[in-house]
Amino acid sequence: MRHVIRGTSYWYEIHGEGEVIVLFHGFTGSTKTWSSFIDNYKQKYKLFVVDLPGHGKTIAPTTITMEQCCQDIHDLLDKHDIKTFHLVGYSMGGRTALSFAIKYGRQLKSLILESASPGLEVEEERITRKANDEMLAQKIEQEGLESFIDFWENIPMFESQKQLPIEVRNAIRKERLSHSKEGLALSLRSMGTGSQPSYWNDLPNLKIPVLLVVGEWDLKFIGINKRMQNSIENSELLIVEKTGHAIHVEQPRFFGKLVEEFILAIR
Repeated sequence: MRHVIRGTSYWYEIHGEGEVIVLFHGFTGSTKTWSSFIDNYKQKYKLFVVDLPGHGKTIAPTTITMEQCCQDIHDLLDKHDIKTFHLVGYSMGGRTALSFAIKYGRQLKSLILESASPGLEVEEERITRKANDEMLAQKIEQEGLESFIDFWENIPMFESQKQLPIEVRNAIRKERLSHSKEGLALSLRSMGTGSQPSYWNDLPNLKIPVLLVVGEWDLKFIGINKRMQNSIENSELLIVEKTGHAIHVEQPRFFGKLVEEFILAIR
């Protein structure tokens, strides 16, 4: 389905009926990243998945901030009379989900963050990261999408994905190549870690149940999420064995089980 809000044409899908779970994908991902989760849980829940700006079939003509994106998705959910729900976000989508929770926390029954962060605390770090994001955006524009994806799938953060079956790796690559170079460049400039505000000081204000999920091989994000757990009163941290950054891709059934058990426990 497609809906235009403030100039951005959002692509989204709704699967199943019941209690609502909203899912946000990561950078170079799309609604397709949740295919396994949808197949396994559409008989139990209403699943709302959306292509974030610059990804998949969502078309953003100009840069859009993370806060603007959250407002748009809030309005999109309201259009479908979705007032309360569980929110799941992975990586970039996790940062977006956290931003949404801080602004619209009263709507959330729970927040599940997979390999996410609250951004960078220090202004100098944000400036440096924003410059790095701009370099990546220019790399995409100048060298083309396929060259960038060749680079992106070989960064250390995704090293563990090389252990996945070839058909799974091919599906991930196909999804990454489904985007436009203009869209990914826009995403880096609009919603990259360097462009977003720091939410570290907002974490103690979260009162909803929060589940933090990281892979045992993702050492950087283990450190970040341990700090997050210390700042969020009603939170728990799960470190998934033999997994890297993308738990829902590397261990999809186990990830789904974690999400469902967390949701059932807070009913």
